[in-house]
Amino acid sequence: MPSALIIGGSLGGLFTGLLLRQAGWHVTVFERSPRDLASRGVGVGTHPEQMDIMRRVGSTVDPTIGVPIEERICLGRDGAVTHRLPFHKVMSSWGRLYNELRGLLPVEVYRNGMQLDAVVQDADSVTAIFADGHRVSGDLLVGADGLRSTVRACCFPGQGPVYAGYVAWRGLLAEADAPESVKRSIFNDFTFYLPGRELVMAYPVPGRDDDAGIGKRALNWLWYHPVETQQALRAMCTDANGHDHGLSIPPPLIHPDIIAAFRHDVATQMPPPFAATMNATQEVFFQPIFDLAPPSIVTGRVALVGDAAFVARPHVAAGVTKAALNAAWLTDALASRDIHDGLALYDQLAQPLGEAMVQRGRWIGGFLETPPNPDSRMDPLTLMEEQGAALRRIKGVPPLLDKAAAIFGHRTPS
Repeated sequence: MPSALIIGGSLGGLFTGLLLRQAGWHVTVFERSPRDLASRGVGVGTHPEQMDIMRRVGSTVDPTIGVPIEERICLGRDGAVTHRLPFHKVMSSWGRLYNELRGLLPVEVYRNGMQLDAVVQDADSVTAIFADGHRVSGDLLVGADGLRSTVRACCFPGQGPVYAGYVAWRGLLAEADAPESVKRSIFNDFTFYLPGRELVMAYPVPGRDDDAGIGKRALNWLWYHPVETQQALRAMCTDANGHDHGLSIPPPLIHPDIIAAFRHDVATQMPPPFAATMNATQEVFFQPIFDLAPPSIVTGRVALVGDAAFVARPHVAAGVTKAALNAAWLTDALASRDIHDGLALYDQLAQPLGEAMVQRGRWIGGFLETPPNPDSRMDPLTLMEEQGAALRRIKGVPPLLDKAAAIFGHRTPS
């Protein structure tokens, strides 16, 4: 039985572990966090391709998986609706999907508190070396350890995410805590506000205990806001003790003055429904936006999946779907093939998929950059239509979906 070491126990690692186990591999998932990850993350978009792969690993995909959206609306500064667009989409939450997948993987193959230090490989095997001194060898090592991938740093030196020049302020408001004005105006729709070179959005997702029922949901909101230089971003990522956290900072450590400035901007710039939503949200944080399109995601017996491989800006709203497709294509490419031939086939499919998604995110988010990308001129209706659109609307992706379906024999949704 071939063995796979999966570094990273988030969604990409879970998809990969579940699919490889189904295909007859011995799998161990190594997660650096000592604790369960279920509390992490907020809202995520879904796509039919992702749902098909969830069914394939044994998930129950039913109405509880997320909150259906039937309409997108855009507000003006006064809070009145200026544009409407029919748009069917199911919005879920990171925790809802994580709990679903984590419950399918046996406890004994998932190991918390395992910080990777190094990767070494030869013609016959690959070995993961951990901070506690453990060395584990296998036939394949999969880097599923996200944006700041240690596997990428070890095996693909010099390839790292690039700051896009803006951040997303984020928060999650429980439906029970939402003001009545918010429930009446924006809670049931995917809502946009587009003030020049900024973008504000909100949409309902499953709430506490992954409950998608009326009254139990939460409103996930984001405010994309230019922070033009890395120097300015580092200032935002310096805590009250003067410690510089680099280009990101744990939410509890954000300096109170940064939060106060955010609250002031909300009061002076937001339409009433968004102001009420943000003011009612107790815990807010910011997420710097990065992208990454590396020249290689396979080397020897090592392959990258999900955000360890390609990082597309959130405007594509397909990060989970990308990770699921990576996991499925990797598993299928390795079936009945020499490991090196299988990884070469995986690379032929996953590389252009990642590049297409990164380019898509750059096109949609280009108006938020400094200076703005002249090719990204987002009027409200265009933005409402393109944000999180179907994968088959992304240039270069339909041929890849069709090619994979033809090679592997799995139906691809249209």
